Parts: sequence; structure tokens; C-alpha cells
Amino acid sequence: MTRLFAMILAAATLATPSLADRTKEAAQTLLQQEQTGLAAAGQSHLTSLVTPASRSSAIYTTSWLNAQKKASGGAQWECLAEALYFEARGETIKGQFAVAEVIMNRVKSGRFPDSVCAVINQGTGRKYQCQFTYTCDGIPERVHEPRAWERVGKVAKAILDGVAPRNLTDGATHYHTTAVNPRWSRTYTKTASIGVHLFYRHTWRVSSNNS
Repeated sequence: MTRLFAMILAAATLATPSLADRTKEAAQTLLQQEQTGLAAAGQSHLTSLVTPASRSSAIYTTSWLNAQKKASGGAQWECLAEALYFEARGETIKGQFAVAEVIMNRVKSGRFPDSVCAVINQGTGRKYQCQFTYTCDGIPERVHEPRAWERVGKVAKAILDGVAPRNLTDGATHYHTTAVNPRWSRTYTKTASIGVHLFYRHTWRVSSNNS
């Protein structure tokens, strides 16, 4: 009787798939399902999932800026937003960030005033002797384009909050539009060309672009 029971048990064992076999079968089924799903997703979607976006490129887009909530802030934010509005509102978003970066590089350089408002208003009061022409050209600063103001406000906040990496201009502390050719541009080091602005670094450099 015992021998018969052993034979029946052995036969049942041979007829039943082992745990390893069942696990392997389940894994193969899962793999097939994943392959089917990946094939249906499309290559472009897969690339976006596995290829991280560069922070420095992703932030300088209309879609990124539009996704940010309306910005506001104190005096430093208002000064920076105003400078961007009057100096670069017609620029690309990347160009606006670059102009903001120059202002922040000046603040950090030790060779200019140590606040955003002081940098922007340096020389104001002497007609055409200021650092940023709109502050001393005798024309009242009035915002007539609310959408442009909202955009530059977001740019200003991103710069002041440290969201933007400040790596567009390689430490530039000066810039001018392509419509002019100031004398100082012949001796300064050109670091970037973005939109209608050319960016320069003096013979000295800021200590850090990101500090």
C-alpha cells in the first residue's frame, strides 16, 4: 500500500509544473505584455521618458514660462522686471533670461553695486550717462503691454529665486544690441550671442555664475 501511494505521488509530481516552471512562465508572460505596451507607445514617447531634459534648455521655453504662476515680489523683483520690460521685452525668453543674468552677475561681481535696484539705477540722473539707457533717457517708464510685463515678471522671479541656472552668458557683465557697436566691445571678451543681444565679459570675471 505504501509503495502504491509513493508511485501515485511521484506520478502527480511529474504531472504538476514545478514552482520554478510556473515562475518562469509568469515572467515570460509579463515580458510579452511589456513588449507589446512599449511597441504601442511609440519611439518618440519612449525617448522622452528615458532622456532627461537639460535644465538649462527646458526652462527657457514658452511652455515652461506659461506654466508658472503669475509673479510678484518686492522692490528687487520690481526693479528687475522693469529692466527686462524696457530692455528686453521683445527678446526671446532665453534672451530675457540672459539679460537678467547679466544684471545678477553685476550684483555678485563686487565691482558694481550690491543690489539689483542699485545696479539698474547706477548713473541714473545724468542723461545718457547711466548703465541702462531707459533709466536716464528722459522718457517716462510706463508699462503699456501687460502680457509682456507678466512674462518678464516670471523671468525675474525665476532668476531671483535661483530657479534659473544662470549659465547662458559665461559670466557676462555687459551687453548691447546688434544695432550698435560701442567702443568697449572691442576690448571686452565676447561670451555669447542670443537673439538681438551680444554679451561680453570684462577682463575681470565674476567669482561664480551660480552663487
